[in-house]
Amino acid sequence: MRSRPLSALLALATALLVGASATPAVADPTPPKSYAPGQKALPGGARVVSERRLSPRMLDLLISSPSTGKLTPVRLLLPEGWSKTAKRTWPVLYLLHGGADDYTSWTRMTDVAAYTAKLDAIVVMPEAGRAGNYSDWHNGGRGGPPAWATFHTDEVRRLLELGYRAGTRRAIAGLSMGAYGAIKYAARYPGMFRFAGAYSGILATELPGIPAVIMNAQASEKQDPLALWGDPLRDRKVWAANDPLVLAPNLKGVRIYLSSGTNSFNGPLDPPGSPWHPAHLGEPLSAYTAKALSKRLKKLGIPHTLHLYGNGTHTWPYWTREFKNSYPMILSALGLRGGGTVPTPAPTETSGGDWRLDPG
Repeated sequence: MRSRPLSALLALATALLVGASATPAVADPTPPKSYAPGQKALPGGARVVSERRLSPRMLDLLISSPSTGKLTPVRLLLPEGWSKTAKRTWPVLYLLHGGADDYTSWTRMTDVAAYTAKLDAIVVMPEAGRAGNYSDWHNGGRGGPPAWATFHTDEVRRLLELGYRAGTRRAIAGLSMGAYGAIKYAARYPGMFRFAGAYSGILATELPGIPAVIMNAQASEKQDPLALWGDPLRDRKVWAANDPLVLAPNLKGVRIYLSSGTNSFNGPLDPPGSPWHPAHLGEPLSAYTAKALSKRLKKLGIPHTLHLYGNGTHTWPYWTREFKNSYPMILSALGLRGGGTVPTPAPTETSGGDWRLDPG
């Protein structure tokens, strides 16, 4: 009897363990190097079908996901001493990307790889779609795909725990659309995350004017505005189930960092003469919702840090700064050295290669 390739055996074992689909796993129909993000998901449960090593620390996984219906990538930054066969596990930091972007954004636009070089944790940067909004889509009541929340909180999480030595102590942070995702996931799945950081995101989805903003953003990415959560009035329960303001009581025990500019003007991190862009209006919108969430958290007696910094655009220099400002809280939540609290800042308001499975 001819032996199966190692990749097929690993895929079969993972599919059986994850059990994301009742469909029996089958041998992969094409050689691993032909896999590419965006292709149709393979039959069977969620599983890693290939890997791509980009540097000693950076490893991209390609997951066949029933939840997204596609081969969907996830980027990892691995800690020193990591291996699949290690006898220990590592805490996990999830970093979520913003809208109209992808899973490569944190390593493409920031120094996060160098900044976390000594971090004794696995950093996970999953794909979330250009307008996925970290949600299982309503689709007129039919459900997903795409089911991004299930992909992130179930499929990715369990695959990392089963095959990549991920532990159960987790933190999550994101910018813009990813900021919403970080707070929503921490509130929607109580106990899953010990820290949630939101940099310039919409954190209350049902405030006056906000549903129209969200639906217009979906339309700008050529998506049906009603597919995400349905109609804001007719499907109010669906919107509420995805609203951090409604879910806020579940944030008890989570370390929380919220930040945003309060207007769309250039700030200290913008190069002189930088042109204004309509995307910068995301700052006053995010501040509007962050204030509402902060007020709700105060009433609930849930401690949190709110940093409203006035001038500053909807751009990476500010998100990178806020991530680093919140880093001591992240370390503390993960139980790592160097952690600590972050004093509440005073408001400053003014007017690679081929995809292959690595068996090692």
